[in-house]
Amino acid sequence: MHESSEEPSALSTARARRAVSIMFVANGIAFASWAARVPAVRERLGLRDGELGMALLGVAVGAILAFRAAGPLIACVGSRRVTRVSAMLLCAALPLPALAPSFAALVAALLLLGASNGLMDVAMNAQAVEVERRHGRPILASFHGMFSLGGLIGAALGALAADRAVSPAVHLLAVAAFLAVTVLDAGGALTADARPEPAVAAGAGASGGSPSTRLLLLGLIAFCSSVGEGAMANWSAVYLRDELHTTAAVAATGYAVFSLAMLVGRFSGDGLTQRFGAGRLVRAAALLVAGGLGAALVVNVPIALLLGFGCVGAGLSVVVPLVFRAGASAPDVAPGKALSTLATLSYGGFLVGPPLIGLLADRFTLRGGLAVVVALVLVIVALAPVVARGRAAGARASAAPPRAIGAHG
Repeated sequence: MHESSEEPSALSTARARRAVSIMFVANGIAFASWAARVPAVRERLGLRDGELGMALLGVAVGAILAFRAAGPLIACVGSRRVTRVSAMLLCAALPLPALAPSFAALVAALLLLGASNGLMDVAMNAQAVEVERRHGRPILASFHGMFSLGGLIGAALGALAADRAVSPAVHLLAVAAFLAVTVLDAGGALTADARPEPAVAAGAGASGGSPSTRLLLLGLIAFCSSVGEGAMANWSAVYLRDELHTTAAVAATGYAVFSLAMLVGRFSGDGLTQRFGAGRLVRAAALLVAGGLGAALVVNVPIALLLGFGCVGAGLSVVVPLVFRAGASAPDVAPGKALSTLATLSYGGFLVGPPLIGLLADRFTLRGGLAVVVALVLVIVALAPVVARGRAAGARASAAPPRAIGAHG
């Protein structure tokens, strides 16, 4: 049964916003902390490239399984409870890969890490949608910005720990302990889920369209966006280093520019959404990616590519938050189910994109492989009205109370 309460005051809404922000930051810190120590864990266990790849697949498998379970679980007990429990599970799972004594134990630890992270991902996004509904204006992108900020903090802490020769086990245990105290304290301020609309509870479509079709189209947008994110994470430095023969420092700058632009874009996205609307913003963002990266690949010099990667980060920064809002606010599908479906498709794009680009690079060139990102964001341009339609439907079903205005986070 969903948790329920009377409509909250502005103060409780502001506290809930702060609590959800903490959850997003904590999630980013946790996963980036693990990612920063992968080389040390690999060295400790003496893993070959293929073995490491198979072990890391455990994270993906665990996340996908959690995505499948998240919707029914949230529908049963509410996103507040699932967020609190999954956050504590993530803290408990974080040190396990560094403590694993063997390859098999590492795979099992990464399955648990991926599952707890995936469950928390869906639940905290459901919380974010509910807090936004009560807040009365767009704030969802800023939550995703907090995740990006957490990722930068976690990566910096991981680099510092590695530089000071702190063992992965000690480092991750310390991070997990700090995060556990933090999320446990914040969890009490999370908000109860709204009661589902009668049409949703009955499984009826309230907007005259097929929920599966809407979610499929929104999921396709998220998939295309995540292919671009995966491409930047895995191929931006390689392109600058191998194709344009830059220094290692310049090559590393490529992903840094992308990440910084995405961080700025996410913290700017809510104001832009309020001013221009979700559909228009998604279309403009996708055109920025297509134009910026497309022109950079044509010019094909380092400074142009750095600017192009910045355009990709700025443009893609708002796409997934707006897709999640559109799916979760639709009146004809439960938010938890919608978010779990969209998270699965989005994560699929992040997994599929990098190897797809690698295959195209082998057959053609890496330049041609990255052109796939341009083609896919043009698909987003064509599908942008779906985001606007989903948001409009959701707005009718869950109009926010005019006085529920929280503090700026």
